[in-house]
Amino acid sequence: MTYCVGIHIDAGMVFLSDSRTNAGLDQISTFRKMIVYEKPNDRFIVMLSAGNLSVSQSVREMFQVESVPRESEQGEPGVGGPLTIWNATSMFDVARVLGSTVRRVKHDHGESLQKAGIDFNASLILGGQIKGEAMRMFLVYPAGNFIEATRETPYFQIGESKYGKPVLDRLIVPTTPLDTAAKCALVSMDSTLKANLSVGLPLDLLVYREGTLASDRIVCIDDSNPYFRMIRDTWGQRLREAFDEIDEPSWDSSDARHPLRVKSERYAPMRKIANPNEKIV
Repeated sequence: MTYCVGIHIDAGMVFLSDSRTNAGLDQISTFRKMIVYEKPNDRFIVMLSAGNLSVSQSVREMFQVESVPRESEQGEPGVGGPLTIWNATSMFDVARVLGSTVRRVKHDHGESLQKAGIDFNASLILGGQIKGEAMRMFLVYPAGNFIEATRETPYFQIGESKYGKPVLDRLIVPTTPLDTAAKCALVSMDSTLKANLSVGLPLDLLVYREGTLASDRIVCIDDSNPYFRMIRDTWGQRLREAFDEIDEPSWDSSDARHPLRVKSERYAPMRKIANPNEKIV
């Protein structure tokens, strides 16, 4: 399994992925799930992948050469040759190319995978910026369709998403500073690592600053990384401290600041009281 998160905020984008894949308890391997497609001073594109490894690797390689018909403003086939990730003028068209790639891989291998009892499963986070356009981020589904991140939903997760979601929901907003978003992504990953053994180190972290069309903030994080070890120790300790500072439940409402038992219009739980005079067989 895996866990990947992409965050889209005003200041830039953060991408984080683990590298664990497994086909059973005794078949655990390490494969990179982040890839960067870069054309200096023109475009910077990042893709994260989760799901069947053979599918995602095929998509990753074919994505570089896949093309889709160019459309005019009226929705008809346009002139200028097919669109690829290297000549597209918008990230939306890049997402179209990725969706087409996913469908092509499914067409080529989906039936044989199904006969082998293997689901065609690949989810992808695609984000980046093309010169002259704003940053954009998309979540691409196994069918090749996709949705775009918005100011109301400024991040995407794929893989084992449930464990790391609460901290993202509480902290990530469009105005979050870039380094704060990176820290939040690492805390989200730590929560996932703590709860699920199918997600594992090393991690790949990339931080992209808006408008730069490049990034020098790329790091591979293993278990000896001093910052991530600090995150793991500090986050667990602060959670325990915050938990200890919360009052214990108070059943007496007469002198409690936050009484637990108060009048409510909802019914109390059903109770069955045994009749002491009734003979129980």
